[in-house]
Amino acid sequence: MTTATGSHTVLRETRWSDIPTLAELETELFGAHAWSAPSWWAELAARPRRAYVTASVAASVTASVAGAPDGVLGYAGVDRGGAVADVMTIAVAPAARGTGLGRALLHRLYELAAPASALLLEVRADNVAARALYESEGFEVLTVRRRYYGDVDALVMRRHLTDPTDSSAEQEQR
Repeated sequence: MTTATGSHTVLRETRWSDIPTLAELETELFGAHAWSAPSWWAELAARPRRAYVTASVAASVTASVAGAPDGVLGYAGVDRGGAVADVMTIAVAPAARGTGLGRALLHRLYELAAPASALLLEVRADNVAARALYESEGFEVLTVRRRYYGDVDALVMRRHLTDPTDSSAEQEQR
């Protein structure tokens, strides 16, 4: 499935052929904590339990205009193994930050997480922009993992995707 998010960006299912570009962008964005190409292979091999989406420049726009490797502007993934889904990764290339792409990727993860009732994620405590996005989307801090990223804590956050007070069994009986 491909969806336009803006005049020059599309969200599409991540392809095997994206792996070299994703690994390159991962290294640029996350340094020593980046996923390698073999890690990406393992993640994509875990489909359908895991789902990944890539934001790329529309075919009518060149990658050089976008300032992103091979036109990839961002990506996100979710593990949907049960009632609670987990964000595996979400990232936006520096050239696309501040455009709403992170929010668009997050919204796609909500769709991909269905029928999960909640979505969990971990974020670096010092990532102010990501934390602001998640908080504006209704994520709440559940706990802190001390020194999870070496010298930086991780915040474990949750957002309910369905009304936690509404039981589907109760709905079916009505």
